[in-house]
Amino acid sequence: MNDRVRCGAEVAAPHFRNERSIEIAATPTEVWPWLAQMGFGRAGWYSWDLVDNLGRRSAVDVHPEWMVREPGDPVPGGPIDFTTPIVEPPHHLVLAFGPQRLGPWQVDFVLAYRLLATLSGTRLGTVAMGRIDGPVGPLAARWVLGPGDAFMVRKQLRGIRARAEQGAADGPCLAPTRSENSPES
Repeated sequence: MNDRVRCGAEVAAPHFRNERSIEIAATPTEVWPWLAQMGFGRAGWYSWDLVDNLGRRSAVDVHPEWMVREPGDPVPGGPIDFTTPIVEPPHHLVLAFGPQRLGPWQVDFVLAYRLLATLSGTRLGTVAMGRIDGPVGPLAARWVLGPGDAFMVRKQLRGIRARAEQGAADGPCLAPTRSENSPES
């Protein structure tokens, strides 16, 4: 990418670094909600749901109550939580984990998203980088976490594109909310 994704939370001497991008026929404002609501137990990750969401389908509607709104908001990741050092709607979101000890390993991971307006919509770019220190940590980071992340993020970007383009064509697809007068209240 010409305009590199700013990570905002660097991983010192990462064992892997992956960059991906995808063109989306929707504006950054139409793409942003799909990023801002990601997380385990929220919208999911729009990737291989069996792997990263315990089989629960990723959301097909926008849920404003799940969105990160400011830096520091947590994003549940299953057994871990990510922090958000950068939340700049509708242009930049950074998820970070660590450095933190997980068993015998010290893990540091960053996943940054950048939305750039283009003539045809949006270029959504990602940078993922990570480091695992400890027994076989560098090998696991380079040969498992790095390729696994690339496999998952590729599917994720396609999932975000499909949802954002459908929303751009149909209008916002907000999830229904319960009203005070509904029988479920």
